[in-house]
Amino acid sequence: MRYEKGHKEQTRQKIVEAASQRFRADGIDAVGVVSLMGEVGLTQGGFYNHFDSKEDLVRESVSMATSAAKERLATKVAASRSEGHRALINAYLSPEHRDHPGAGCVAAALAAEMARRPAGTRQVFTDGYESMVELIASTLPAGVRGKRRRSLAMTLFASLVGSLSLSRAVVDPTLSDEILTLGKQAALALVDAS
Repeated sequence: MRYEKGHKEQTRQKIVEAASQRFRADGIDAVGVVSLMGEVGLTQGGFYNHFDSKEDLVRESVSMATSAAKERLATKVAASRSEGHRALINAYLSPEHRDHPGAGCVAAALAAEMARRPAGTRQVFTDGYESMVELIASTLPAGVRGKRRRSLAMTLFASLVGSLSLSRAVVDPTLSDEILTLGKQAALALVDAS
């Protein structure tokens, strides 16, 4: 059977998108190649026509997920009437982001797992981290300059990731909402203090 030109690349993209969502929602080690390929309507053997290993897929999925999350946040910031940093903080620490980890930030979903991945995968995560820090820095007030801008962006990102991760981890919905609210207040206070 002959496929149309670009079929292999479309199939590869479909696999990466499915893996990206599943890895963030369920965790990397919880997602097997067999179940993932079944989800996209392919066999396990077909996987190796597209990727050398699961780790190869992990790297590509992390890269794609980071870019997508950054684009979504940048779009929300651009569409908001609020100050850039305020719009970003509110979007990041929203119930929508908390409730849909498969479509959200890689750092909040996978940072703990990334610490145990091979160096090549951790480098892809590091590149994504740097990209998110740049986005956050671009939203900060003009008065925050130089090294302070980058260090504040890094501190904010750590605070946002921690608040979102904790809000997902607790079982009590009221406590989860409280974590998001207090996380927003703390992040805004960091900016106001700068």
